[in-house]
Amino acid sequence: MQNTRGHFGSKIGVVLASAGSAVGMGNIWRFPTETAENGGAAFVLIYLICVAVVGVPLMVSEFVVGRHTHTNNATAFKKLAPGALWQVEGARGVLVSFLITCFYIVISGWTLYYAYASLVGLLSDADRDYDAFFNEFQSNPWQQVICTTLFLAIVTWIITRGVKSGIERFSKLMMPMLLLIIGVLVVCSFSLPGSSEGMSYLLHPDFSKLSGTMVLAAFGQAFFSLSLAMGNLSTYASYFRDDTNLNKTAWSVAIIDTMVALLAGLIIFPAVFSLPNPDPSQSGVGLVFKTLPYVFTQAFGGISWLGYVFSLLFYLLLFLAALTSAMSTHEPVTAWLHETHHISRRRATLIVTAVCLFFGIICSLQPSLLHDVPLLSLVSIDSLDTLTSTFMMPIGGIVISIFVGWKLDRQLVRDEMTNYGRLRFRLFGVYIFLLRWVIPPSIATVFVLQFV
Repeated sequence: MQNTRGHFGSKIGVVLASAGSAVGMGNIWRFPTETAENGGAAFVLIYLICVAVVGVPLMVSEFVVGRHTHTNNATAFKKLAPGALWQVEGARGVLVSFLITCFYIVISGWTLYYAYASLVGLLSDADRDYDAFFNEFQSNPWQQVICTTLFLAIVTWIITRGVKSGIERFSKLMMPMLLLIIGVLVVCSFSLPGSSEGMSYLLHPDFSKLSGTMVLAAFGQAFFSLSLAMGNLSTYASYFRDDTNLNKTAWSVAIIDTMVALLAGLIIFPAVFSLPNPDPSQSGVGLVFKTLPYVFTQAFGGISWLGYVFSLLFYLLLFLAALTSAMSTHEPVTAWLHETHHISRRRATLIVTAVCLFFGIICSLQPSLLHDVPLLSLVSIDSLDTLTSTFMMPIGGIVISIFVGWKLDRQLVRDEMTNYGRLRFRLFGVYIFLLRWVIPPSIATVFVLQFV
């Protein structure tokens, strides 16, 4: 069958879809905790340097590969460089997106359940043990499977509608909703007693914590927060129009991503510090699904309806962030299957969904039914997360920077960066220098030191 590709229809659609790819649950629960534990504003400063020096150049590199070839990530590397090494890199990006989708839909299903629980009032009881509530939810196989399936069904419905009518349209709807909810929640958090202590805990610069550990944490957060080396940015760029400003788009995505992460901290920590005996040390899943439900019942002086609205908006925010990210990890695999095997986009989407759902259900049943099955422990949230984030993504970042910095024709890269001379880009030499001499050794250093 003849293969027809979609494209984004507007510049704002490009920015919001790409930003939606980067903005995920990690922005809302990981970045605030990393900032608070690593020196507050001092960590943010190091993080911003990492974004500027490593994150944005790598993002632009993926944009160059995707838009120049106008095809999926695997085929893009094959077209640009037929060598086996580069073809493996193209396939790696698709595989990373697939593996991340398999476990990400499980965690995203939790956000769907908690949004529902907030709506029906299950998170409005101040006397409830929310640690036990989450553990009971995790140990219930039916709830796990249903939530995972429902979330993936929503993602599938959007992806089957195509690039312009699906990904772009819903990104233009969901990202403004996400930013609006964040704005409302920040204002509400500022009105809580103890909000100034929460903001100080998050943003107070503590340069005594400036160390190699802080730099590594900031580097890792910048790398993973921007969804680098996952194949989705290259795939999204393959739908860019020829007049898209790649450098400007990358900076817009980085700014939105960082803004969402910082504002999430301004929501969470003022709320935590509104309690009589605040304990902000808990992080990650525990903070979001165990601590915050209790915090919301105590916020606003115990006024139940205000706590109800705050809780509902927060978990709706978490769900929207999960949805935009899941769309971006599903799409590279769908695009590869659609274009490589010449089947309809709808059929390709359904095949990817079916396979991801199979492995996602295995991941979701690990805590309840499959925890004693040794072989299936390899298909778990922790193991897949470690495989992709600790190994596959850093290696991919090194290969991409070398590929664009050394392998691709320099004039080709310049043409894409300047839209064939229609834009001015005076820092092109700096950009190439970073790709060749700074980014590969930086990622390699972080990759090695995380094991030390």
